[in-house]
Amino acid sequence: MEFQRETGRIYAERDGQLIAEITFPEEDGVAVIDHTFVDGSLRGQGVAGQLVRAAADQIRDQGKKARAVCTYARAWFDRHPEQADLLES
Repeated sequence: MEFQRETGRIYAERDGQLIAEITFPEEDGVAVIDHTFVDGSLRGQGVAGQLVRAAADQIRDQGKKARAVCTYARAWFDRHPEQADLLES
């Protein structure tokens, strides 16, 4: 899947409709991962994990730390302890 990237947002559209999205606005210098959405037609295909990984890579490339408040993102970081250094302490 090909994602579009903006500051604080990564998403995908199909025929002009949003089908996947993660948002991570900056708050006091920390990227707050606050929302992950995947259309029902894509569930079970690993798209949400791809979104969180893409956001983590973008946040890391910007030299920032992250705070995962979205329940899916928190679970993803729990399953990927090698990415824990990205989270603010």
